[in-house]
Amino acid sequence: MGDREFSTPRCVKTRSKDLAVFGGVPAFGEPLHVGRPEIGNRAHLLARINDILDRQWLTNDGRYVQEFERRTADLLGVGHCIAMCNATVALEILIRALGLRGEVIVPSFTFVATAHALQWQGITPVFGDVDPDTHLIDAARIEALITERTTGLLAVHLWGRPCDVETLSAIAYRHKLELVFDAAHAFSCSYRGRMIGNFGHAEVFSFHATKFVNTFEGGAVVTNDGELAARLRLMRNFGFASPDSVVRLGTNGKMDEVSAAMGLTGLDNLDDVVAVNYRCYKAYERALTGIPGIKLLTYTDTERANYRYIVLEVDQAQTRISRDHLTQILHAENVLARRYFYPGCHRSEPYSTLYPEARRFLPETEKLAERVLCLPTGSAVSADAIDAISHLMRLAIADGAELTALLSRESDEDVPVARRKAL
Repeated sequence: MGDREFSTPRCVKTRSKDLAVFGGVPAFGEPLHVGRPEIGNRAHLLARINDILDRQWLTNDGRYVQEFERRTADLLGVGHCIAMCNATVALEILIRALGLRGEVIVPSFTFVATAHALQWQGITPVFGDVDPDTHLIDAARIEALITERTTGLLAVHLWGRPCDVETLSAIAYRHKLELVFDAAHAFSCSYRGRMIGNFGHAEVFSFHATKFVNTFEGGAVVTNDGELAARLRLMRNFGFASPDSVVRLGTNGKMDEVSAAMGLTGLDNLDDVVAVNYRCYKAYERALTGIPGIKLLTYTDTERANYRYIVLEVDQAQTRISRDHLTQILHAENVLARRYFYPGCHRSEPYSTLYPEARRFLPETEKLAERVLCLPTGSAVSADAIDAISHLMRLAIADGAELTALLSRESDEDVPVARRKAL
């Protein structure tokens, strides 16, 4: 797992007035991040990098990129893996390779790059609402969004949990639409016993630094369509079929050798990272049990998962404190929880200007954007840290109404003192 030490709490708090947001000492001396990179075996990584330097082959489909593609394809059981410089470029190239145009249906509850990859190429993202239980695009609502301009469905396997692949495939087949999946969260996860990567026309993975397996920056398209794979390989390298022959329009989407070396080091370490993530997930499951208004998104034991995300929903009606105020309290304690995917693509630019009425058709997305909170996990987070984070949440929620009133007041330099006195 590398040489990182656990981040452990340096104090345990028993009273709300001791919270760092009111001037108390932060529970953690160093920040705990969501999505902190996993480095793996540093010696193995540096050995690969030294070999790259010795070979002086730094990019252009070198040994390590080819090995990373082959090992990824073997792991997923797919015919083709085309490594790219990042997942956004991979998605953009795939969209162009499939000839998508007009309108493409996509969830709004996702990272904005999913929608940007469409809009950037003059394609209108039509935002579909999500299922409130799964957070995934609601397949039952998709057909009402299909028009004569619709050419594709772009679904997202959020949190590493798979979409309703069979229903989406049936809709795409019935309406003659291209079906692709943004699988940025879902590397090494499965759907009904089959690895994600095998569905739709193609799927896109992210190997960004924050992901389960990272290549510093990187992404890939995986597919079982050989013709599509060949097209993608041309398009990621300016359309070169040989050193002197450009046969189609393309761009520069290649992954470099050092990035691939990092990816291979991550693949070496994959089972260990899953084990650590699972430990954290089960520890949170135990520690969060019984906290009013806190719902932990769960993973099924019947599917393979990477357990990369600890996802909560905060129900203010029960907690008496909002997700955002709870986040403010945790941040002051150096617990850098994050509110994914706030405020939703449809409320971000350029979509909020282009499609100002979209929110009326996305009631579940609107609710989730105000409720979801992700907590730190991974090899830097100890069991003691998880207990401490959960304890901080219990403490804040126990005095939820009072803390809400205090945190809602207009801030000034005397507020910390006034708050301590009030408590």
